[in-house]
Amino acid sequence: MACMKLGSKADAFQRQGQAWFCTTGLPSDIVVEVGEMSFHLHKFPLLSRSGVLERLIAEASESEEECVIHPPDIPGGAKTFELVAKFCYGVKLELTASNVVSLWCAAEHLEMTEEYGEGNLISQAETFFNQVVLRSWKDSLRALQTCDDVLPNAEELHIVKRCIESLAAKASTDPNLFGWPVLERGGPLQSPGGSVLWNGISTGARPKNSSSDWWYEDVLNLSLPLYKRLIAVMESRGIRQEIIAGSLAFYAKKYLPGLNRRQVSGESSTRLPLGSPPCEEDQKILLEEVDRLLPMQKGLVQTKFLFGLLRTAMILRVDPSCISKLEKRIGMQLDQATLEDLLMPNFSYSMETLYNVDCVQRILEHFLAMDQVTGAASPCSIDDVQLIGSPSLTPITMVAKLIDGYLAEVAPDVNLKLPKFHALAAAVPEYARPFDDGLYRAIDIYLKSHPWLVESEREQLCRLMDCQKLSLEACTHAAQNERLPIRIIVQVLFFEQLQLRTSIAGCFLVSDNLDGSRPLRSGFVGSNEGGWASAVKENQVLKVGMDNMRMRVSELEKECSNMRQEIEKLGRAKGSSTWGTVSKKLGFKIKSQMCSAQEGSVSNQNNGNSKVEKLKDRQVKHKRSSSVSDKASVSSIVPS
Repeated sequence: MACMKLGSKADAFQRQGQAWFCTTGLPSDIVVEVGEMSFHLHKFPLLSRSGVLERLIAEASESEEECVIHPPDIPGGAKTFELVAKFCYGVKLELTASNVVSLWCAAEHLEMTEEYGEGNLISQAETFFNQVVLRSWKDSLRALQTCDDVLPNAEELHIVKRCIESLAAKASTDPNLFGWPVLERGGPLQSPGGSVLWNGISTGARPKNSSSDWWYEDVLNLSLPLYKRLIAVMESRGIRQEIIAGSLAFYAKKYLPGLNRRQVSGESSTRLPLGSPPCEEDQKILLEEVDRLLPMQKGLVQTKFLFGLLRTAMILRVDPSCISKLEKRIGMQLDQATLEDLLMPNFSYSMETLYNVDCVQRILEHFLAMDQVTGAASPCSIDDVQLIGSPSLTPITMVAKLIDGYLAEVAPDVNLKLPKFHALAAAVPEYARPFDDGLYRAIDIYLKSHPWLVESEREQLCRLMDCQKLSLEACTHAAQNERLPIRIIVQVLFFEQLQLRTSIAGCFLVSDNLDGSRPLRSGFVGSNEGGWASAVKENQVLKVGMDNMRMRVSELEKECSNMRQEIEKLGRAKGSSTWGTVSKKLGFKIKSQMCSAQEGSVSNQNNGNSKVEKLKDRQVKHKRSSSVSDKASVSSIVPS
């Protein structure tokens, strides 16, 4: 830290308890009372430097035998007046960035101008401040920190404004262009090997890499009012929004203990020293100010940090408008959140649910509203998703997957009412879910944890699923799930059978294409060996696939036949009910061949067998047209 030496005499001041004495050999003829401290001094050194002290000494000398004066409200108090007294006596002292502000303010207050002596304290302090302090980042920052003790006087002298302008100018400049602040932050000079030099001697330390966030940690010790003003001036100078937001997050993490309780796994950020945390009221003020200063823009800060602010705001019970604004910020970038972020405990007095489901509902609504405004929502069918594939999911799809995972986590809560669970699940648009496996899992967990739900409530909840968007594994599980309503199970069986039949038809189509393309492949290659080798492999895979599908279709038809018999038993109890009327109640527009064990199953099996026989005939014809050696190889793998 830079300094300026003033005075040349040896220190003649001694302290005894709450009193200071000047041991110059002459008895003291004046007592200056500053706060609880008494200074036993001499009149001439004081009145020869200060206009205020001159008038006070004159008034006290006329009225009293013992000269005692009480200078009013000296900036910096007794500690600063001690330095002022030493300056008046010409005692050696150092003017630094830590005391120049208070000394300057005290000199102005005591009228220590050039009229009372050349090179008086005002001119000395002002010169040091302008020529030394403002040119250095650290000295300007240190001087700004000391302004809190003498803020009204420092504001009157424009010291605060000039310090902030100096800091903002340095922060907005590329540190690689000048020696500061890199010179001041650990890298003064470097040896040819890259190590830091001190007085020309290599220290072995490596210089710090300069980046746009180099000043974050330095401004942590500023009070909130001064920090706010510094950020405002930086914004006016055009510093990027993401840099401002990063500094706000860094500042908040120090003074809001709740933000440091959850650390990101693998995160390299260091914990900030906190010391004694501020009181709850100060934390509330800080959180509201950080929310007000943060730019309303997506991606400026981490979503986890925003969730931490929201969680802390709920604990501190800040203004509802602040909480609403934080929810909107999170909604803008909900696709970047994790399941852990959403699991916020319910801090309300009622404690209806374990987690704050209402808050997640509002955040989701903000995301959907923003998604519609930006036009990012592009409804697409399940077929489009399957054809295109999704190596990188769209934001709406990622949010749908996130909400399904959240529903599965909160579903075991017995206090979670059906309307609240249903509303959150239904809020996600249908096109946002390529598959409904995650939604089915959440519904199944909820039904298991709430066994008292009536049949109508179960059906209402299960209508959220689209059975056509369930995978084969989910269909297999749902077909055997006793917690699902019978109507949903029948729908699952129907669509699973439909998917399998569609897959079989696709296999036959592939087989036709293979038959027509084999001669071309072999001719293109130039020899029959390569074409026949690939044909043998394709036939083998196709045969195994058709056998598996045929067995699965047979199992499904048996299950459907058994279910049909059970439904017919229920129908006989009511009188003249038929399979057609039951199928209408179940919501299907299908005929008796769907699940008829006598007609549908036989016909479907015959159709499947005929297609299999047709494929075998094609394979026999193909083998006869080939060479004797190729016939033997094919016939050994694909029997006729």
